Amino acid sequence: MEIVFNPLPDDTLTRLISDHVIGINFARTGVTDWHPVNFFLKSARGEWLGGLTGYVWGGWLHVNFLWVTESLRGQGHGTCLMDAAEAMSKERGAFGATLETHTFQAPGFYTKRGYTVFGRIDDYPPGHGKLFLSKRFEV
Repeated sequence: MEIVFNPLPDDTLTRLISDHVIGINFARTGVTDWHPVNFFLKSARGEWLGGLTGYVWGGWLHVNFLWVTESLRGQGHGTCLMDAAEAMSKERGAFGATLETHTFQAPGFYTKRGYTVFGRIDDYPPGHGKLFLSKRFEV
């Protein structure tokens, strides 16, 4: 048996790990309704300019990443991506959402959308903090 460091694993190897964790979650909870939630911004020239990745499981949307290219920030694209993800999640039965961000990113963007900070790790990285946020969807 050996432990192998792989800084850039291919999708197959990454999927092997995530599929097993998801399978264990299904088996231990009985909750097997899992849906990917991935939306992207694409220019007319075919350039990828932003996106949101996440999933719905256990009644919750979890946003893994949200990114919009610097030149397009502040123009509503992040809002559109979040709106699309939250709408799809509600259609899939989600009643809330979670995500993590850092204090140097855009926590105000999320709090304006109704997310509240429920946890914080200071000095992650040093001089900053990592924030854990959640939001209950209105019925």
